[in-house]
Amino acid sequence: MTLDYILGHMNYWFFVVLMMTGLYIVISRGNLVKKIVGLNIFQAAVFMLYISVGKVTGGTAPIFPTDLKGNIQIDPGIVYSNPLPHVLILTAIVVGIATTSLGLALIVRIREQYDSIEEQDILDIDAATAHAENLAHGQAMGGRA
Repeated sequence: MTLDYILGHMNYWFFVVLMMTGLYIVISRGNLVKKIVGLNIFQAAVFMLYISVGKVTGGTAPIFPTDLKGNIQIDPGIVYSNPLPHVLILTAIVVGIATTSLGLALIVRIREQYDSIEEQDILDIDAATAHAENLAHGQAMGGRA
């Protein structure tokens, strides 16, 4: 691989680095807010990939000129860009904002319930609660569990 090839595809290398960084954060961190941040980094990497794939070298916006009668005049010599990837990314950005907001709202509720946003603390509290409920159920049955 030559240096020109590597530099010419820098956006794809950056995409890979961002995606792996986001995935690592989601997997390795126990803090729920950090997991949301990792998901957002991962999501930004996917946005960047779609925008990079949608780029047409030498392409122009797909706005077709019309004559005075309203007839479309398409010049076959002009290269037009496809607007679909960009439209999909705009939609994905809105969905991403909504899911991030929902995730953060859930983290607030989890913090109110468990007094922690660390995954291991929450699992420990749930395990202790389940154990206490099993003991209480066994005592209620008169030791016939």
